[in-house]
Amino acid sequence: MKTLIACLFLITSFAFAQDATVAEFKVQGNKKLRTSFVKKISNIKAGVVLDSTVIAADIKLLKRLPSIANANYEVLSVGANAYDVIYTIEENFTIIPSANVYTTNDDEFAYRLGLFEFNLFGRNMTFGGFYQKDIYSSYALKFRAPYLFSKQFGLAVNYQDLTTQEPVFFDNTTANYKYNNESTEVLGLFQLDYNNRFELGLNFFTEDYEYKSGATNPNVPQDLRVNKLLYKLIYEYNNLDYDFQYVEGFRSILNFQHVTSKNEDLLPIFTIGWNDFQYFKRYGNKGNWASRLRLGLSTNNDTPFAPFSVDNNLNVRGVGNSIDRGTAAVVVNTEYRHTLYEKGWFALQGNAFVDAGSWRKPGGDLGEIVRFKSLRVYPGVGLRFIHKKIFNAIFRIDYGIGVSNNSTQGLVFGIGQYF
Repeated sequence: MKTLIACLFLITSFAFAQDATVAEFKVQGNKKLRTSFVKKISNIKAGVVLDSTVIAADIKLLKRLPSIANANYEVLSVGANAYDVIYTIEENFTIIPSANVYTTNDDEFAYRLGLFEFNLFGRNMTFGGFYQKDIYSSYALKFRAPYLFSKQFGLAVNYQDLTTQEPVFFDNTTANYKYNNESTEVLGLFQLDYNNRFELGLNFFTEDYEYKSGATNPNVPQDLRVNKLLYKLIYEYNNLDYDFQYVEGFRSILNFQHVTSKNEDLLPIFTIGWNDFQYFKRYGNKGNWASRLRLGLSTNNDTPFAPFSVDNNLNVRGVGNSIDRGTAAVVVNTEYRHTLYEKGWFALQGNAFVDAGSWRKPGGDLGEIVRFKSLRVYPGVGLRFIHKKIFNAIFRIDYGIGVSNNSTQGLVFGIGQYF
């Protein structure tokens, strides 16, 4: 009996010692996206031990790429403990126009039109630009190649020349300034693993403030032009899982910036940081709950040129275009998205949302954030027209109605989900 048990133990141990291996790794279904690129960023390779957790992580990563609408896999036995692994790719159309339009009941109107290629050379590189009209004209060019050098190291280069009319708040009054920001940015990109990535780089920019109308004060300059250097660090934890228009999981994005300048009128040394926490949950076959919490903090100088703005197209739908500023911010956006109709490549979503935020006035204390007079609350509803096979082809319409003091209401149009 002991001999039989020993033999069974040896046979079992030998069987487990013979790990299943990947005989060949294949990619199919892709047309524009290069097979060599998919193999480059995947951890499954020919000759390695077959591991379902590695395959699942590869698929989740691939579905996050702009060039891929969906991905799945198949494992086929081709011999004793040998298997072929096949990744099947459904590509997105990736030459995408972008458009954002936003208005309020004060008849404000602004728009941004752009064109981007999100799969340049079939290697998931992004290149494009936009034109913006927000009283004044602006434009930008952007290049991003997260896997340029390897599956971990990449590069991003951005240029923009943005001009807007910005309200400046002081002494309980308001002045309007023509604001220009011309910048060149270079970032090194590092993908640590499936879930963690970093960006680190420099931004050289010039800020120009030109007084146009409203209140004045001898202590508030009417014309300012200053060169600045910005050090930037971005850290993202991403555990999102995509299934066409549905998203599930958690993501956190930290953006930290340190600015130096020789002009003390616009702060010689300035630090700002904010973190977006995003959580998505599927409900049934058609429901999706999405939430974002933004916590922001900056150097608390008593300046009319504070960095955090209250803005229609950034944080609170319906509030207006840059209606207030602060040196700290807490913003919550939560919405329930429900697919009302879906057939083939098209889906129609409805959503109900609540956007709420509070800001610290320049030079104030953090207690201002929890005071009712600083709070803005805007519930609303919207629609999403979705093309499932074109990257980010989501045309959104939202209408927000303020329920807090001195509130406005307005429409917000755009491409892509609000967050």
